[in-house]
Amino acid sequence: MAKSIMIMGTMSSAGKSFVTAGLCRIFYQDGYKTAPFKSQNMALNSYITENHLEMGRAQVMQAESACITPDIRMNPILLKPTSEKGSQIILNGEVFGNMNAKEYYQKKQEFIPYIKNAYESLAKDYDVIVLEGAGSPAEINLKEVDIVNMGMAKISNSPVILVGDIDRGGVFASLYGTVALLDEQEKRLIKGFIINKFRGDVEILKSGLTMLEDLTGIPVLGVLPYTNLDLDDEDSLSERLLKHEIKQDSLLDIAIIQFPRISNFTDFQALERIESISVRYVSKLQELQNPDMIILAGTKNTISDLLWLRQNGLEAGILKAHEKGCVIFGICGGFQMLGQKISDTENIENNTNKTVRGLQLLEIETIFQTQKRRTQIQGRICADIENLSEIKLNGYEIHMGETHGNEKPFIILETGETDGYYKHHVFGTYLHGIFDNQEFTENFLNYLIQKKNNSEKILISDFQNYKQMQYDKLADLLRKNLNMQKIYEILETGNL
Repeated sequence: MAKSIMIMGTMSSAGKSFVTAGLCRIFYQDGYKTAPFKSQNMALNSYITENHLEMGRAQVMQAESACITPDIRMNPILLKPTSEKGSQIILNGEVFGNMNAKEYYQKKQEFIPYIKNAYESLAKDYDVIVLEGAGSPAEINLKEVDIVNMGMAKISNSPVILVGDIDRGGVFASLYGTVALLDEQEKRLIKGFIINKFRGDVEILKSGLTMLEDLTGIPVLGVLPYTNLDLDDEDSLSERLLKHEIKQDSLLDIAIIQFPRISNFTDFQALERIESISVRYVSKLQELQNPDMIILAGTKNTISDLLWLRQNGLEAGILKAHEKGCVIFGICGGFQMLGQKISDTENIENNTNKTVRGLQLLEIETIFQTQKRRTQIQGRICADIENLSEIKLNGYEIHMGETHGNEKPFIILETGETDGYYKHHVFGTYLHGIFDNQEFTENFLNYLIQKKNNSEKILISDFQNYKQMQYDKLADLLRKNLNMQKIYEILETGNL
């Protein structure tokens, strides 16, 4: 069985996923077959594995960091919020059903056997498991049925490292307070602290670190500086969604509509890495301005977000931009919005609006169905556009609607099916990860530049090499600033 270590945080976005990925990389570099594990994820960023199962993107990123193939056992439960109080439950990669928060709370204990089976199966195949918690382990109203923080640490018998975010302030109080709210057995599981996102001279912190150690009896394992490494984000708290400014001298301006239930915004990280273009997120009409391309992203609630688009004036802004020749590009839920109408007669989205008018930019219609389509796909561009036709693509589909229409198909899949449609400068596809295809992205951006009668060209560096460099930089950062000898001691001795 694998040795294990667990990373928890004092709050959401403290840096748990970041530290987990870094340790996965370090253990891999040091010769250990390593896997990440998170019993329960709550996020709208998801991924489809090779065997057509759905899991959270954070564990996909951590698996990439460990140089292994993403496996559904790494994330047996994924909660995809459908409203302020309800979520779709993904269990072992498949839809289990929809529950409100109270229902799920009452049934959480029933999921423990699935979690244990996934973890124990994974532990048989690896040398090291790096577990990640969720939110805070000190949610005292939820501790009784906890399956993701201290509850999971007990199931896996894992020592715990607690991460605090100093950038938000109050890090000493949050670390001390978290420990104070744990019971004695749980306190014994905490083997070290990590302070994350520090700006400034670490010498100024040292007296506080010593006092924290004296108060808790728990060592501080290091202080990580604030850094801007480019890694996949887990959820809508991502700082990348705060990008609203147009960069000076950029060749292209791309505006991504930030829906209230935006999903899989990791689709656009490849674009954000390109220095010569502006990629920004827009949620208000006045932010839209005059972009060269508007992207309608994926969403967990297509109809609700379409109505939001209509009510806040962004629909009118998009249609006006389209009339001026702006390229409109829809992915998944955003693709569905481009059509004449969307029908939800099966009440898939729990919406009172059963049929809603779309943006009517394409002659297509979407009907929601109870069966979710989950698959990795390969195909090629069939659009008759110079320098785009026949380009090969890889990606994945994850949606609960079928779309049909009279427009020209955009992509031909290896199966012989088609995906998406296009007309003039409007494009729609179900293919998540389309911009991760380097040849397509480079040629498509140059198509946009050509539309502006600009003779300049964009050249893109290799995306996969770039990602691997980020993981190596993360590992270097952790090795430089953490007491890795002590972390290895914690890993080896466990809860002794």
